[in-house]
Amino acid sequence: MARIAQRVTRKAASEPYGGAVRAISSEARATSSEARATSTDQIYHLLRQKILDSDMLPGANYLEQELAVMLGVSRTPVREALIRLQADNLVQVIPRHGIKVLPLAPSDMKEIYEVVMGLEPMAAARVAAMRPSEAALRPMVKACSRMTAAIRSGDVESWIAADDDFHSGIVALCDNARLIGIITNCADQVHRARRFTIKLRPHPDPQRSIREHKEILDAIRAGDAKAAAARSYAHRERGWSEQLKVLTEFGIRQV
Repeated sequence: MARIAQRVTRKAASEPYGGAVRAISSEARATSSEARATSTDQIYHLLRQKILDSDMLPGANYLEQELAVMLGVSRTPVREALIRLQADNLVQVIPRHGIKVLPLAPSDMKEIYEVVMGLEPMAAARVAAMRPSEAALRPMVKACSRMTAAIRSGDVESWIAADDDFHSGIVALCDNARLIGIITNCADQVHRARRFTIKLRPHPDPQRSIREHKEILDAIRAGDAKAAAARSYAHRERGWSEQLKVLTEFGIRQV
């Protein structure tokens, strides 16, 4: 009986410490998991941007280890990021051989623009129906001003960034997460192609693009969903027409 009492006493005495150790271990595992998720997210966004900016060339092959060394990280978060990029149709993961950056053919671009032309006007119409405040529209107004400044300075990169911000800003206000996700994915592919073609031939009428942006904003301010959708569609349709001209003129088969 005395020995049983001693065992019970020892267990009771050690339990607080054992419980604390288990809690610390559990917390450490959670922290490690969160850190890896953050690392994977960062690597995913870094690689995605490199692909969209054509820093990683269409059709090029990269080894997993090569990317890990380039980014200064382990292979595990790189592997996880590549799986996500494959789901975005940006790369093809080739087992034991790394990845291939998937190129875009003109037929791909046509499909992508069709999706954008179908859904972005819907987003603009939703925003117009919501009658957003001037404060909510201010980022898009500033984007137009940045585009004007970029024209004056001849800064193509700033022009593209401001144009992207205008469109993504309108879409972000539509209050439909699934719609935003689909449009964003396609708009990123539009960005990739435009960044490629604009180096071959400058934008034919940048001032017109800014005017069309302002007309979309005017329709939204007026709460005119039909006009906002129509102006958004016409703007994107013209953009596709200009892209197609460049691709055809230079005989581009993939970007």
